[in-house]
Amino acid sequence: MNYKQAILVRSDLKLPKGKMAAQASHAAVESALRAEKDLMVAWRGEGMGKIVVKVADEKELYKYVQEAKDIGISTAVITDAGHTVVEPGTVTCAGIGPDTVEKIDRVIGKLKLV
Repeated sequence: MNYKQAILVRSDLKLPKGKMAAQASHAAVESALRAEKDLMVAWRGEGMGKIVVKVADEKELYKYVQEAKDIGISTAVITDAGHTVVEPGTVTCAGIGPDTVEKIDRVIGKLKLV
């Protein structure tokens, strides 16, 4: 079976590349830490595949997070501390998974890569 993780980034914030990378990293780690242990082990054994996709705004981000939760995929929504680019409390991105490619694609399969 194949496994992957998806990171959803808000495109409306137009984050600088470094800020986006940092926020995506937070989402990847936090969502992975919340995953079931057997999924984590299998995903790590396959090289920890992940994709980064864009969502239009916070509302769309939460829509996909809820869809993932509804089918039992681990999620993590990242809220920025506001020290640099965005206001404190700004939701910047979310992690979904790791889980099976089939389940992840069922949720985010139509989204475009960053």
